Amino acid sequence: MIDYIKGKIIELSPAELILECGGIGYSILISLQTYEALQMKTDTVIYIHHYLREEEELFFGFATKDERELFRLLISVSGIGVASARMMLSSLSSEEIRNAIIAEDIHKIKSVKGIGLKSAQRLILELKDKVLKGGGSEAAQLFPAGGNAALVDEATTALVMLGFSKANIAKVMPSILKENPGAKVEEIIKSALKKL
Repeated sequence: MIDYIKGKIIELSPAELILECGGIGYSILISLQTYEALQMKTDTVIYIHHYLREEEELFFGFATKDERELFRLLISVSGIGVASARMMLSSLSSEEIRNAIIAEDIHKIKSVKGIGLKSAQRLILELKDKVLKGGGSEAAQLFPAGGNAALVDEATTALVMLGFSKANIAKVMPSILKENPGAKVEEIIKSALKKL
């Protein structure tokens, strides 16, 4: 299993990267997000998703582990293939995709070429809870500076019982944890009540 390839950028286009490592040129399919991140670079580290089917072997490359995790989460949904997932990551930022899933914004997801109503609904249904729990992202990014996922889950459950939606809670949680990284559950809840 290849986790990443570190090498010299030989060719770069909005859809593909040729990366030379150890005298071998790897053809790697990329999203627009990764293309933008690689602008003005000559050497880079690309995180790899190795796609292998009966008659097809492809490398999908990502500038960050975060983008790769989101890609893997997207392709776990029935009906969303590697091409559709790459199209989503080219049309929307990782944050926009997560926010659209959390907010159940079907129109935003449907705005991506190749994603229809049924696929958008299935994507939200299958991924909303996973995204809220930090799936498809690096935990450090979703729960910054020592944020504890168990405390966040407990606070979220309490806030839901108080009548707040998970989508709204998820929007305020990162800023609460940034302001007070060592917060206890009660402090997280009190801060959230002020912001919701």
